Amino acid sequence: MENLISLVNKLQRACTALGDHGDESALPTLWDSLPSIAVVGGQSSGKSSVLESVVGKDFLPRGSGIVTRRPLVLQLHRIDGTREYAEFLHQPRKRYTDFAEVRKEIADETDRETGRSKGISSVPIHLSIFSPNVVNLTLIDLPGLTKIAIDGQSDNIVQEIENMVRAFIEKPNCIILAVSPANQDLATSDAIKISREVDPKGERTFGVLTKIDLMDKGTDAVDILEGRSYRLQFPWIGVVNRSQQDINKSVDMIAARRRERDYFANTPEYKHLAHRMGSEHLAKSLSKHLESVIKSRIPGLQSLITKTIAELETELNRLGKPIANDAGGKLYTIMEICRMFDGIYKEHLDGVRPGGEKIYHVFDNQFPVAIKRLQFDKQLSMENVRKLITEADGYQPHLIAPEQGYRRLIESCLVSIRGPAEAAVDTVHGILKELVHKAMAETHELKQFPTLRVEVGNAAFESLERMRDESKKNTLKLVDMETSYLTVDFFRKLPQDVEKGGNPSHSIFDRYNDSYLRRIGSTVLAYVNMVCSTLRNSIPKSIVYCQVREAKRSLLDHFFTELGAREIRQLSKLLDEDPAVMERRTNLAKRLELYRSAQSEIDAVAWSK
Repeated sequence: MENLISLVNKLQRACTALGDHGDESALPTLWDSLPSIAVVGGQSSGKSSVLESVVGKDFLPRGSGIVTRRPLVLQLHRIDGTREYAEFLHQPRKRYTDFAEVRKEIADETDRETGRSKGISSVPIHLSIFSPNVVNLTLIDLPGLTKIAIDGQSDNIVQEIENMVRAFIEKPNCIILAVSPANQDLATSDAIKISREVDPKGERTFGVLTKIDLMDKGTDAVDILEGRSYRLQFPWIGVVNRSQQDINKSVDMIAARRRERDYFANTPEYKHLAHRMGSEHLAKSLSKHLESVIKSRIPGLQSLITKTIAELETELNRLGKPIANDAGGKLYTIMEICRMFDGIYKEHLDGVRPGGEKIYHVFDNQFPVAIKRLQFDKQLSMENVRKLITEADGYQPHLIAPEQGYRRLIESCLVSIRGPAEAAVDTVHGILKELVHKAMAETHELKQFPTLRVEVGNAAFESLERMRDESKKNTLKLVDMETSYLTVDFFRKLPQDVEKGGNPSHSIFDRYNDSYLRRIGSTVLAYVNMVCSTLRNSIPKSIVYCQVREAKRSLLDHFFTELGAREIRQLSKLLDEDPAVMERRTNLAKRLELYRSAQSEIDAVAWSK
């Protein structure tokens, strides 16, 4: 099962490289879901010495005040051979064999992030140590809890450290390594106090007791180590670290481990507990427990990763593809986005998406209703018919039929159809514009580039204006054609006066009686209705041909022609994406790569079981 810890190590390194280390994020972080062991303790509790004992190397900065000011993710890798070395994530190609240099680099990297103000930062330092003398294990060393700020630190440093420590250990996947000194009252232990708050039942807390050898004579830590003073689910482990004198003399860590074993084996009070005391036992216990926790978390990790991959892919699709750098790539991107918009626009017209049915409603309802509302009865009132018929003869009476009067009456009626015809053209134009707005809103790629969105919209509206003008010209021509030439067959079929019993020898004044004028008005209305019926069919055809069909065929043709002549600087301006969106897309793409890699790695481990 050692490959489980190696897997988590790899994922944690990748998380740190991507800046995914437990900070608040819009998406769930893999870091928060990975099992980890956080080392918690007050200043001077011996926390650093415990870590160095587990590693078997002197590698942590030491000094007064708050020395650990950033979380240190310490990954231990057991290897064959005798060579020992260390690597930092921020220096991936450099191996350290001198651990004094490791100590210096930890201090320097802390200062790079926090400055020399002695402030703290939650961005972790990632250190891997490869040695035959360690077990596979990952520990997170957190800043030591303190009660007062020293010179150079902010007044709220105490609360800042506590908040940082709490943010790590309150996560349910975190195993807490609570380090307390045996020569102080356990009730005042900073580590136990904060651990109890986040893990009141002690289900994920390991208690480590340091400085047992420094207790007052006549006292011992047996009650604590046997769990009577403060009970945890896991047995307390006591350790004996090197003294300050040993540290100053650079006493060999292997020799210090041997002395620790001898102390527990030969001290009467602890002899019966010696088999589960010491830093070596601590490292093995933590490694074994971490493996079991990781194993139990694998199904949950797989579920989280699958869900997060879907969320990341959705978010990336929403943000759109990254922009090409060359002119050809930019032009291609613009053309592709315009084609997507054009395709969505056509779908609205063709009924795949809603909106196009409004045009049919204009032809089937609004336009016929508008024609019906034309008040031909006013044009064909007895007074108006008499007036136009009489005026058409001038000073001479008509001999057979009042032809000019007929023509003037018909023309005066047909001219009024121009109004509904123009209104139909304008209404369809308004619908086509409305569909442009809809298609732009539904083309997600246009949201990515505000300037391109504006230009595409303007180009589409200009095209629709040209189409409207052409449509209006052709549609009104249809009305004018009906006005300019009257269908003779209609009038040939009308019954003559003689056939109806009339007398052509009657005087002109007899011909203008009310009955005759009503017959003229009735004849004219019948002809006008026939023309209206024709125009009800031909005007929609003209509008569809000149506006709807053209909008589907060549809405952005003028824009494409003009686009080809633009320079790369102008094309770049069209693709003026928000820098924050670009950065967001890059980060999401890296995170998606991490999660996909994690998915394959975890699946491989799960199948190997």
